[in-house]
Amino acid sequence: MVTESKKTITKKDVSKRTAKIVSEKIYLTEKVVDGVFQALREFMSEADPEVRIEIRDFGVFEVKKTKPKPKARNPKTGEIIYVPARRKTHFKAGKLLKEVLKQPLENED
Repeated sequence: MVTESKKTITKKDVSKRTAKIVSEKIYLTEKVVDGVFQALREFMSEADPEVRIEIRDFGVFEVKKTKPKPKARNPKTGEIIYVPARRKTHFKAGKLLKEVLKQPLENED
């Protein structure tokens, strides 16, 4: 069985790409990228209990409430446990991104 490794893109990579796109120095775009991610993190953390962050031509980030699970089972012990309601994140790609991702892969074996 062959396992493919995923490419990991870091915040630094995002800053470099942004600097190239807007023809700006990396140290300046790093501050902006950091600020954007911090703002998104704060909006999502402050969700009480749900929030929707819509970024046109990119997608929607949402914090949604889950239902409590009064009869969940611990797979190791088989013990029945209670899992309280919580919040979870969800991302839905926008129309432009969806269209790009729908394209067939060329090297599909």
